[in-house]
Amino acid sequence: MLPRVFGQRDWVRGGTYERNGSGKFADITTDVLRDLRSDLHVDAVWYTGVIAHATKTVFEGIEPCHPDLVKGQAGSPYAITDYFDVAAELATEPAKRMQEFRDLVARTHGAGMKVIIDFVPNHVFRQFREPFTKVNFYTLYGQSLKLPIETDYRESPALGTGNCPGNAEPGFCDWYDTIKLNYDHKYTWNIMRDVLLFWAGMGVDGFRCDMVELVTADFFRWAFSIVRAKYPQIKFIAEVYDKNNYRRYADAGFDYLYDKSGFYDALRYISTGDRPAYWLSQEWQFLGDLQPRMLNFLENHDEQRIASDFYLGDGRKALAPLAVSLLFNTAPFMIYFGQEYGERGMLEEGYSGRDGRTSIYDYCSLSGEKDEWLFKRYKELTALAADPVFSQGKTYDLMWINPASGHFDPGRQFAFMRGHNGKGALVVANFDSRPASIRLNISQDVFDYLEIPVDHHFFDTINIPAHDAVVIKTFNE
Repeated sequence: MLPRVFGQRDWVRGGTYERNGSGKFADITTDVLRDLRSDLHVDAVWYTGVIAHATKTVFEGIEPCHPDLVKGQAGSPYAITDYFDVAAELATEPAKRMQEFRDLVARTHGAGMKVIIDFVPNHVFRQFREPFTKVNFYTLYGQSLKLPIETDYRESPALGTGNCPGNAEPGFCDWYDTIKLNYDHKYTWNIMRDVLLFWAGMGVDGFRCDMVELVTADFFRWAFSIVRAKYPQIKFIAEVYDKNNYRRYADAGFDYLYDKSGFYDALRYISTGDRPAYWLSQEWQFLGDLQPRMLNFLENHDEQRIASDFYLGDGRKALAPLAVSLLFNTAPFMIYFGQEYGERGMLEEGYSGRDGRTSIYDYCSLSGEKDEWLFKRYKELTALAADPVFSQGKTYDLMWINPASGHFDPGRQFAFMRGHNGKGALVVANFDSRPASIRLNISQDVFDYLEIPVDHHFFDTINIPAHDAVVIKTFNE
């Protein structure tokens, strides 16, 4: 969740902190956390935008940012200003912001969940602060910075921008509010190691590491070994996009990796009718033994809301990809806050415009619309995911023994089985806009592989609503 956006407030497009306000650590109450745990079986909460970052808001005792460098009124949560502080806007009393964060950590732990925050190793806000010096960045000698906006901000020589360090003239869509860290200098490695140790010492249980492909894998291997020596239970999640890089960063020590260019992209294209359902088989086969170490998701702060007009237009149409992403293997699954209620992301909050996403740059909140029927389905499916058959069991993809026929369309349906300790379940997802009545061939080797007794009964005909999934448990309740 993005705490800045959590909770409902009266706000206007592009409003300031004084006008629109901000979500607070205190809004994430014990009741909220207990409901997440009990309703959706959440094991960990990733609080994004916690670390101090660029903002147009001025707080007492904090050096103000040049407003022209800040995207939106609130600023990007990834334009870090101080790795050892939290965002003042998230505190009820900004002067006590670190204690309020500690209290949130304690509440989350008390509700039986772990705490994950961002680690942003690639870049910082352009107006960098201690302990950095220019040796930590890429200096473009002989070139002055030319920003894609009108500004009186001057920088000469230019420092390399976060995503294009060799370019002194970043475009509007570049991360022009940031500068890239230079890992050629060991001093940078030491600072970032200390950042991880600091937050682990604050009780943080894991880090979602931002844009890891822009940082050498050797750094992560080195830093993780040091942090784990002191905090052996700590977890590291890699935001990695190119699936050809999955192995490299897994070998560097990451516990989990975004499966963006694998399952996420495949499910999106299948859901929109641009790819056949059987395409999923080649995606999981590509992963091989990395499957349990992937992080599956349908939404996050970078991606469009699945219920937005830019994607499926209705959260109820997400049930087929949800069932597959959530239930196919033992990999963890991430829910972006509001997804479970069908949040559409169609508000025009300010800097980001109406783009099908929930803004990370503005003081705003979610739409407040809640589809209770959809929420009930999320509760049902996440409860299934917590069952040992799904959380620990083996998977058998049924697609290869069910080619196209009069009673099964592998272009629009995807079927698999899960098994554990003599119990099993069949899952069939229907990506079609029409209901389906199907029959499946389930051969003896399926039961042998999953170690399920063959006398369990399967229905010959399975009726599946449009854009939905059916889960048939083959063991006694």
